[in-house]
Amino acid sequence: MTLTGKVAIVTGSGRGLGLAYAQELARQGASVVVNDVDETAAAEAVDAIVGAGGTATAVVAPVGPTETAKALVDAAFDTYGRLDIVVTNAGVLRDTVLWKMSDDDFDTVIGVHLRGTFTVVREAAIRLREQGEGGRIIAIGSPTGQRGNFGQTNYAAAKAGIVGMVRTWAMELKKAGITVNAVIPVAATAMTATVPYFAAAVEADEKGEAMPAFFRHDLGFGTSADVSGLIAYLASDEASGVTGQAIGVGGDRLQLWSHPEPVATAYREGGWTYDALVESFPEAVGALQSVGETFPPLPEDLQRP
Repeated sequence: MTLTGKVAIVTGSGRGLGLAYAQELARQGASVVVNDVDETAAAEAVDAIVGAGGTATAVVAPVGPTETAKALVDAAFDTYGRLDIVVTNAGVLRDTVLWKMSDDDFDTVIGVHLRGTFTVVREAAIRLREQGEGGRIIAIGSPTGQRGNFGQTNYAAAKAGIVGMVRTWAMELKKAGITVNAVIPVAATAMTATVPYFAAAVEADEKGEAMPAFFRHDLGFGTSADVSGLIAYLASDEASGVTGQAIGVGGDRLQLWSHPEPVATAYREGGWTYDALVESFPEAVGALQSVGETFPPLPEDLQRP
């Protein structure tokens, strides 16, 4: 087991992707601090890990407040004597279009995803630097944060912000031997279960059957277990040289997302006045960048009413 003797915190790990991450870290030998706002889900997650031969304890609290971050890190040290791995997975959705999104819709999602990642990682970084043995921080992003998505202003902002923080933290924590990476998962979740396009894949998953190759290969869409291997790898000593990266995983596909880079550069003596832009903008920048994700047509046998 590659993580024997390590201690991990996984936020939002009572169910879904977070539970899969916690279970895989435990399977690899780590002791896990499970976190969820649902006491029953947290307890069941601990029972599942312990029942499979692992070690886990739970902290029931919403991420975002500094008090929760301190409670999570304290639980790791008080229960297991150290901390090595942090996975910030907790999240909520409040999807609606811009003109209907309330302040509460926006603030709730930003508070859990973005602030929840910041406060937990800040507290962990303080203690990991004091411990002086390096560490692994893995923040969970989303394709929405990379490309945008209709009806998800709040979620897109939070997930894009997380990747921005990861790149900054990778630089700030390098000297302490702490790696920081973002994982961009694509998997069957409660959110994708309601999307008609993914119905055949979700249907297969719920039956315990393999998802059709179109989803696993062409779309890189799979199960929670398909993502958890990357989490364990990034948490291991084998990934000591991987930091500041945004890595996508899902189904049979692994992707390394690029850092934003200019795709076209043009120069004009005297600068770019309004008139110059009217005259030359299309030629200067070339093809514009696309927004959102475009999925290929579903094969006929995978279409559902």
